[in-house]
Amino acid sequence: MLQAQQLEGVNLVVSPTHGLDRLGILPAYLIRTIWGIFSFSLSRHDQVLVYSSSDFWPDSIPAFFKKLIHPTALWIAGFYLFAPRPGQSDSPYRGKYWLTGLFYWLTQLPAYWLIRHFADMVFVTSDPDVQKFTTPRRGQNRVVVVRGGVDTQAAQEYLSRGVALAKKKYAACFVGRFHPQKGVLELVDIWQLVHRKKPDAKLAIIGVGVLEEELREKIAAAGLTDNIDLLGFRDGDAKYEIFKQSKIVVHPAIFDSGGMAACEAMAWGLPGVSFDLEALKTYYPQGMLKTPCFDLVQFAENVLRLLDDSELYARTRQAAIAWAMEWDWDKRAVVVLAQIRKELGGSEIIT
Repeated sequence: MLQAQQLEGVNLVVSPTHGLDRLGILPAYLIRTIWGIFSFSLSRHDQVLVYSSSDFWPDSIPAFFKKLIHPTALWIAGFYLFAPRPGQSDSPYRGKYWLTGLFYWLTQLPAYWLIRHFADMVFVTSDPDVQKFTTPRRGQNRVVVVRGGVDTQAAQEYLSRGVALAKKKYAACFVGRFHPQKGVLELVDIWQLVHRKKPDAKLAIIGVGVLEEELREKIAAAGLTDNIDLLGFRDGDAKYEIFKQSKIVVHPAIFDSGGMAACEAMAWGLPGVSFDLEALKTYYPQGMLKTPCFDLVQFAENVLRLLDDSELYARTRQAAIAWAMEWDWDKRAVVVLAQIRKELGGSEIIT
């Protein structure tokens, strides 16, 4: 996207992916990391600021080498989710996913150490992670909570015309990756509970991912084929049309540091329901009913409460819209860039 916008002074480096996945996860991971080191770290650019978009090795390791080779360069490191420890009670990487979880945790350890000790500034997702990167060398003011942003202009235009809630096709919608972290399989159990009290209630699911086939099988086994629509990947107007046809947004993540998808739906006037994860206490302090972790029955009850209690729905909806407006991209960009300039002196951003 940055290349397409041709931003002056920005050098975007994207590691190759085409064909590498056929080699397997670990070989592809290592090749992309090595490629990044040689193509980016050893390249001759006069950049004064380097931004690595995540803790994944192909992003963070080349940025570290750039810092090592050019000590005066300023390194901003993105670190948006701590991998759960093996055996952690709330880890989504259980059963057949244990090896993936172990790989994730082990590979994150060196990246965390490098970022903690060498990055000049760290971008995290939620307040609980700030302390984990605060050191005598880097104070809390250089650990920035970046919640991301949403495009609110189209949503505001839509809301200004008024919304006929009774005519909406879907009782709720979900947007996200089909991944164990996101609780998409648990959502089928939740919707089965909703279905028992509201047989006509329909759920829209937007997304793709590794759990897609398992999700389809679970929906069929639960007899909810007519009540849950799997809509695949949607973006832009196609996604907004589903928001317009939905009453609430469900965010059943069981391990997360935040997530912007629910807030985007909230901007379109959809109050939410989630589990009461620690990160979500500050990430979504309003506009979303919080459910004790991981009580599926209570989650379904919160969905039903919003659908049945018009006063509760109206209050939560207005709180959701107000909170989402604070996430407007323009506002978020001003806040983040102001903090960068204050702490690092501003300058040409090299991505």
